[in-house]
Amino acid sequence: MPESYNIPFLLSLILIAYAKGDIVYDAQKKLTHPHFGPGRGFFLAFRTLGFSGTPPTKYERILHNVGEMLEDIHYSPKEIDDNFSKEVFKKYLAEVDAEKDVFLQSDIQSLRVFETKIDDEILGKAPIQFVPSVSEIYKKRLLETEAIYKDLLSRPFDFSQDETVSMNYEKMDFPKDAAARQDAWRKRLKLLALERYSDLLDQQEKDKAKQGFVPKSKDQMEKEARDKVMSVMDRVYVRLKFKTNDDDRFYQFVQTIVQSMDPHTDYFPPVEKRSFDEQMSGRFFGIGASLLPTDDGGIKIATLMTGSPAWKSGQVNQGDVILKVAQGNLEPVDLTGFTVEDAVKLIRGNKGTEVRLTLKKSDGSVKTVSLIRDEIVLEETFARSVIVNSDKGKIGYIYLPEFYADFDNPKGNRCSIDVAKELIKLKEQNVDGVILDLRTNGGGFLYDVVQMAGLFIDEGPVVQVKDRDGKPQILRDHDKSVLYDGPFAVMVNELSASASEIFAAAIQDYKRGVIIGSTSTYGKGTVQRNIGLDRNGSFSDTNSSLGTVKLTLQKFYRVSGGSTQLRGVSSDVVLPDLYEYYKIREKDNPDALPWDEIPKADYTTWKYAYDVNRIKRESSDRIKNDQAFNIIAKDAEWLDKQQNDQAYPLSLSKYQDEQKQMRATEKQIETLSKLPAGAELHISILPADSTRLSGDKDRVDHYKQWLQGLKTDIWLDQAVKVVDDMVADKNMVYNK
Repeated sequence: MPESYNIPFLLSLILIAYAKGDIVYDAQKKLTHPHFGPGRGFFLAFRTLGFSGTPPTKYERILHNVGEMLEDIHYSPKEIDDNFSKEVFKKYLAEVDAEKDVFLQSDIQSLRVFETKIDDEILGKAPIQFVPSVSEIYKKRLLETEAIYKDLLSRPFDFSQDETVSMNYEKMDFPKDAAARQDAWRKRLKLLALERYSDLLDQQEKDKAKQGFVPKSKDQMEKEARDKVMSVMDRVYVRLKFKTNDDDRFYQFVQTIVQSMDPHTDYFPPVEKRSFDEQMSGRFFGIGASLLPTDDGGIKIATLMTGSPAWKSGQVNQGDVILKVAQGNLEPVDLTGFTVEDAVKLIRGNKGTEVRLTLKKSDGSVKTVSLIRDEIVLEETFARSVIVNSDKGKIGYIYLPEFYADFDNPKGNRCSIDVAKELIKLKEQNVDGVILDLRTNGGGFLYDVVQMAGLFIDEGPVVQVKDRDGKPQILRDHDKSVLYDGPFAVMVNELSASASEIFAAAIQDYKRGVIIGSTSTYGKGTVQRNIGLDRNGSFSDTNSSLGTVKLTLQKFYRVSGGSTQLRGVSSDVVLPDLYEYYKIREKDNPDALPWDEIPKADYTTWKYAYDVNRIKRESSDRIKNDQAFNIIAKDAEWLDKQQNDQAYPLSLSKYQDEQKQMRATEKQIETLSKLPAGAELHISILPADSTRLSGDKDRVDHYKQWLQGLKTDIWLDQAVKVVDDMVADKNMVYNK
């Protein structure tokens, strides 16, 4: 599941003050500022590191600085003691060997000498020995398991045997001995081969009618399936043996430690931090090509962005396989075993720098292409709007995929400013109501939530923020004007998180609009701040050579007092959806912080009243009589149960029967999730957006696909009907 990220508004003020010289550090590295009283600063004095007089290693510096940061400024730190050590011990081993098919129980037993010593390593009371010991055993076992899969895939599988394999790794223990590990590998490889064998059988059946068709025997297809699995496994093991190093395993260890505090505290090595910044700004410097994995685990060019460096070169084509990546004149890095995500990190970089790609072309030739990185803007991440023409009027629709802000670029996009622009365009078209779509919006910058809420409400509090020591701070909209005061609805789902939940909660508490969607949103009610680990006297330096910690420092609360943490925001109008039964919300994570509440803020609800109970009732009646939503709810529950059982048949006949049922159910959901022909929504493009349908072909195609998705969206259709009900409410007086 994708996560959301926030930068607290108060801390952004601190950074501004710091830049102005208003913030100073005393000799103990304690942050002081005229507006922040005692107990509100960050105590960042680091302990003396190293053992027996030796200078601290990089690992020791990272681990100890992380430990102190967690103890001193995390919102709700767990005590770093033997119990915490045991928790990290168990989680880390499950991270290193997620499928529990490398280590043996004897390995885990031998490592138990460190089970209660990890806290001492974190606190600087013991040298770092746990991760090096894990790495030593892991590398040894990796060679053993490489021999296992190569041996098993060299012989045919019998797909007539009636047996199953479990993929519920969380409930498994590590294999008790080599024989048990061998059998676990046999079953999992057999499933991988069975999947491919079944696909080959299906494809051959489809190809029978083609001219020149030459059938393959079942033995030939079984071997081809095993060969495909072998190719994938070889690439995986190249990565595990040669691309994943001791640094990677240590960084994974640090990540396990910080995430044991709460799910949203993260550790970023320097390159990871750059990727995070790119995600939040909606822009990056690269070559303008999207990547996909190939069937055998390689990486290929999926699409090219018109006007991008890759497109301009005329030497990069869709379908080219990327073999190597080099930075300027440096030695190229072989991408064998790399994931797409890791390849992207190599290809992106600073503007104006050179990246060289070694490409395998469709004709089999190999070519090296030199490209100069340039700025790439992802328009798909920015706000956009259209008009939905209903039987009762014109409803403005604004899509906001995330709460973005590009602070490094004065002319960069800001979601609050962009939404205001879309509202103005919609008002110019005299819309009767507005829908803001925050479905699957994972959040973003807290400051922009306050600004955006102010577009819809009078002056007043929007959210309350509390650190672990201080009293709640109220973040307010100080602008008495309201940009839009007509009927308003917000669409959400289980993946609407963080900033999305703050906005939805404020709209709901002010009774400003109706929240439409799943029973509840994600439930992330915490605020994070990026803090670099270098000991340079400046906590604001997030581009640290030791990495960066995205640390949970605060919780936010609704103006009505309750937290969105764990519980999320409950929709006023509930629509059945595909994710209701999936365990993907905050409440499903055992390390999530608890729900609590604080006193409500002083605020005045919206000046116009509407009969929310009537709106709920009318929507509920529509849903009860809607066959599509009833079937979707039942199908989604069945699919979730099938996937959560995670026991898969290894006989061909049972596998095919199960897949047939799964595909039929998925097809039914896909069909029902779209409005039928003749019932599609009537979408109008705003005059100011007409240029979206000309110029860059890829951009035009993406925009048209988005429009087509809206036309057939059954959830949007219901949201439009709800806003129609609001418009028809005679008890309300709206001014356009």
